[in-house]
Amino acid sequence: MRLSKIFSSFLITSVALSLPTELAATTEITTRADSSLVGYLGVFFLGNAPDIYFYLSNGNNALSFKALNKGNAILNPSLGTGGVRDPSIIAGAGAEAGKKWYIIGTDLNIAKTTWDASQRKGSLKIYIWESTDMINWGTERLVQVENNNAGMVWAPDAIWDPAKGQYLVHWASRFYSASDSSHTGSSGANQIRYAYTSDFKTFSAPQTLINASPTAIIDLSILQLGANSFARFIKNESATNVYMERSDTGLFGTWTRPGGGTTFIHSGVEGPYAYADNVTPGKVVLLLDYYGSDGYRPFTSTNLNANAWRDADRSGFPKNLRHGSVIGITKDKYDALNARWGA
Repeated sequence: MRLSKIFSSFLITSVALSLPTELAATTEITTRADSSLVGYLGVFFLGNAPDIYFYLSNGNNALSFKALNKGNAILNPSLGTGGVRDPSIIAGAGAEAGKKWYIIGTDLNIAKTTWDASQRKGSLKIYIWESTDMINWGTERLVQVENNNAGMVWAPDAIWDPAKGQYLVHWASRFYSASDSSHTGSSGANQIRYAYTSDFKTFSAPQTLINASPTAIIDLSILQLGANSFARFIKNESATNVYMERSDTGLFGTWTRPGGGTTFIHSGVEGPYAYADNVTPGKVVLLLDYYGSDGYRPFTSTNLNANAWRDADRSGFPKNLRHGSVIGITKDKYDALNARWGA
């Protein structure tokens, strides 16, 4: 989620990218070389165009995408603020595996407000679309997930919690005193909140997932690495960098930062999103949004124990894609998307 500060387009961390290359990688990541997955679907918004755009991979290349629908939006929100940012596509899990997909996003049209107002009295709801075929997405709905002391709900995303058997939905919020109903005073630092859902219609009461106060944090993305192992990527809003933590004891286990407590991946970026490679076992692609420049740029790693990321080939990756998401897809879905919205 972009704030008002603009930074230079390519500020490289002095730590993470100087680590060993993929030749030194381990094979500890069990995610994912899946022969049933033949490509990828990317879901993004584009700069000041707060709608949802689909991009389909060129074959099973995790770094090469083409715009669908001739580059026009696939989903145009009409409820709430009339603008959606930070869309995340979530594959159904549990009983919904292979049967349901969801797209959720931030209810924010920045052209109609200001960054300050959007954090004080912004929307407390998230956009939700759902589909049984990845083609027909029905009618959007807005669901409130946060209490009235919050100033906003930004960058919602979700992951299936195997321990709970439900989707854990998370987002960033900041909070004001209950006596400050107009939210004109000072707030606490942005923190990560969460709730559980089984259907993206009803949600449990929101709780705090990560509070790093006084550091403000936003844009959480979580990737499952193994049965009980996860990596999470977070934007430090105070320092404007993205860092990674991992847990091998579940979503509510012990999280540590590979490389130490001050290690980060890049500065001047936001909206991290990581997805597993369909072909190469243990390989992960990380997208970082250079919001002051040309949007998402891809990086790769096969060693998340070392937090070792390297610049990926950008020759087939579109420019100016903003904070979004990517999932692997099967041949029937790849062919259907290409037939419906391809060139």
